[in-house]
Amino acid sequence: MPLSGNSYNGLDSAYFKSLEELDVWASTPKKPLDAVLKYHSRPNSSDTRGKLLVCHDYKGGYTESPFSLGYTFNFWSAADIFVYFSHHRVTVPPPGWITAAHRQGVKMLGTLIFEASGEDDCLRLLVGRLPKSKTGPARQPTDFRSLPISPHYARVLAQLAHQRGFDGYLLNFECPLRGGIEQTRAVAAWITLLVDELKSAIGLHAEVSWYDSVIVTGQLAWQDRLNSFNLPFFLSSTSFFTNYTWAPSYPARTADYFRSLGTVPAHITPKSLQEIYTGIDVFGRGSHGGGGFGAYKALEHIAPAGLSTAFFGPGWTWESTQDAPGFSWEAWFADDRRLWAGPRAGEHVAVPAMPPNRPGEPPCAHGPFAPVASFFAHQASPDPRAVPLHTTFCPGAGRAWWVNGVRVFQRPAREGWTDVDKQTSVGDLVWPVPVLTWEGGRDETRTDALPAVTAEVTLEEAWNSGSCLRLGISAAGEEGDDAAFRCVWLPVQSVTVTPKKAYEATAVYKLDKEDPNVDLDIALFIKSMASADSDEFKVVPQSINSASLPGGWTKLCVRFKSSSPDPTAKAALGLVISIVSEDPSHPLALSLLLGQLNVYPAPASAAPPHAPTLLWADFASAKSPNAPLDGTLTWEAAATFVPLTTLTLTGAEDAVRQANLPFNLAGVKTVTFYVQGITDRGLVLPWDQCVFVTVSFP
Repeated sequence: MPLSGNSYNGLDSAYFKSLEELDVWASTPKKPLDAVLKYHSRPNSSDTRGKLLVCHDYKGGYTESPFSLGYTFNFWSAADIFVYFSHHRVTVPPPGWITAAHRQGVKMLGTLIFEASGEDDCLRLLVGRLPKSKTGPARQPTDFRSLPISPHYARVLAQLAHQRGFDGYLLNFECPLRGGIEQTRAVAAWITLLVDELKSAIGLHAEVSWYDSVIVTGQLAWQDRLNSFNLPFFLSSTSFFTNYTWAPSYPARTADYFRSLGTVPAHITPKSLQEIYTGIDVFGRGSHGGGGFGAYKALEHIAPAGLSTAFFGPGWTWESTQDAPGFSWEAWFADDRRLWAGPRAGEHVAVPAMPPNRPGEPPCAHGPFAPVASFFAHQASPDPRAVPLHTTFCPGAGRAWWVNGVRVFQRPAREGWTDVDKQTSVGDLVWPVPVLTWEGGRDETRTDALPAVTAEVTLEEAWNSGSCLRLGISAAGEEGDDAAFRCVWLPVQSVTVTPKKAYEATAVYKLDKEDPNVDLDIALFIKSMASADSDEFKVVPQSINSASLPGGWTKLCVRFKSSSPDPTAKAALGLVISIVSEDPSHPLALSLLLGQLNVYPAPASAAPPHAPTLLWADFASAKSPNAPLDGTLTWEAAATFVPLTTLTLTGAEDAVRQANLPFNLAGVKTVTFYVQGITDRGLVLPWDQCVFVTVSFP
């Protein structure tokens, strides 16, 4: 649940200003963070288009406030890698951002950066931790044949990634290497140590991306493309991130240069064009097209070359408008949606004027505005057998909080909260551009028009979180008989499934605006994303059911299995909506709230009933004289009669700060903390299966 109050102490060692600070952190053992979701990859895609790396850099990083509405990223289905970026020596992605990325199968990287004042640390990176003898001067050899390379910081950085739960680093060496080619050779070799240490610590998916800055001579000289001056760093890394100020001919030249390399040596991991990410600065700053809504012009050069894209500074949509009259979270959310998914009917985007081409560069023509996501393959969320799909359609921000449809928390007027850990998919097939079709495919015999549909995130009501989706369906009055009965298919969320394995899916919805002229029936269904008419997904007939929930909400349930031999089969979960109009000549206007969607492995039919429960709760005081309720709340969870592999229940802990509690403690001597669990299937445990701890203080 969001925090009350107006101050908050974040995670210790959220970032490191120097390698010396990193050594201090590494001097004491650290256990991995339990609260961070582990990474599970999406299936390998056969799509040959370039991939997308999104580089954060929102206001310098670490600006998320739990006490106000702020920027979040919501287009994970288009992205492969997300870099949390700041200008500290070692940027560690916040836990919430890591979990949000991993929920949708996206890698999350930190940043290792050396800027103008970082030359000493850049050298220290290679030679390792420096001695601090208290009994006399430390001794070491001085007659080196070449610059020594220590694995120390490669190990420590890998340990940090493992402990915090992220997937690698962007390497940003933006200071000259005074040692020249001797030092750059050592840097390239050190990168291979980092890659190996990361793969050993966190897995083969580890990523190390090199930013185009320093070249092999040690000079700081951005090349804006891959060439012989920066090739050694790319060969040592897993991917390459070009600078942003490239000329229109550079993407094609990069692709031609890469193809000319031929076979790489056996000790080098094979590379592909998709591992070359061509930079775009969304703020413009020398990028072709001028950035912002002109970024598509740069993408029109990158995509044909078969290269991937590094999209730097997507928070431009917020930062460029935050001081404008009438700015609001909703206005930003719509602006961000226009950049990524395109304008809706009646909307327009202002494309910036093209900066002049460089001397000698021929002019290039561009088409009308195209949204960023249209240049990349749509990717479904991971298999629910690895990461059960749970979405409450929450963008990671809100103004209140609901549990089972009841509002249990409200921020003060004109305020809100931001917590990216609470972010789930906003419905990648329904928001922001829903697609409605006749159920059963296109009906050539119908004479009436297909109803129109809209999808909006609303912060005014929810089932379990701070928001839900409001779906509106409308149609003009029709005189024909066909309009009396309409049955439509509305896809909501994509997911990858394993063939021959059974799954269960549930959805929670509520009618928001009823049409008295209409009888409505809504069912949860599953279809192939390759073809809505395909019969590769078999729904168990007797599994289709619904149940009434408090507050007018309804829960739908269905069990299904894929018969496709394709291990990367993608399914579309959605709603089959049957509309019967008493008088079809009247216009149709109705809306419903979609509050939650879950997909998880179906239990075996012979499995005994299970009872998820919390075992205990405990509280350890921080012994603050002015805030006796500052401390740590811990709890443990379990399940009975069912293997834990089919139900995710983990114990955890959370920091408690008296100033963030949503009540006044004046005259109070005893406080009871209740811990109410929610399973990976979206079920909130009833109070008789929850735990509490009572804290007394003077």
